Amino acid sequence: MNLPVLLSTAIRKEDVEQIVQWIGADQKRFDQLFTLFLNNEPRVVQRAAWPMSYCVIRHPELITPHYKKIIALLNNPAQPPAVKRNILRLMDQGPGIPKKFHGPVMDSCFRILEDPEETIASRAFAIGILSRMTDDYPEILPELKTAVTFVLPNAPPGVRSRALKVLRKK
Repeated sequence: MNLPVLLSTAIRKEDVEQIVQWIGADQKRFDQLFTLFLNNEPRVVQRAAWPMSYCVIRHPELITPHYKKIIALLNNPAQPPAVKRNILRLMDQGPGIPKKFHGPVMDSCFRILEDPEETIASRAFAIGILSRMTDDYPEILPELKTAVTFVLPNAPPGVRSRALKVLRKK
């Protein structure tokens, strides 16, 4: 499969599934996709982000060597919303986040959650990540509840649903 050519044009859900199937659990193939994800061409980056997140959800071990880079991308304000959204999706639905990255991920997620300019999906994924992290860090639950209470009045349905789940958490 020629990933650079495939990702140079618009992709559909079927293309994403084909890429994910082709990569499977193969680290070298995943690294090819990840290299395209790090590309400076915004459209290629966005197109690579979509299958990358699904690869990681199916095969969590593939992202392990790249965690430091994805956190840097998450904190880079120049990144397009699709990049943040897909990084957050893989953290929310994928494997547990390595412990050494918990602090930076928490900081990023709180910042994203509280930013009304962030996309709905990014904010919802940030709530999901933080909610899961309260299992390891129960001391952040009051701060998370305060943050979701603050965003709840104007929250769209996707954020509202996750926020209400957090407020019911003990």
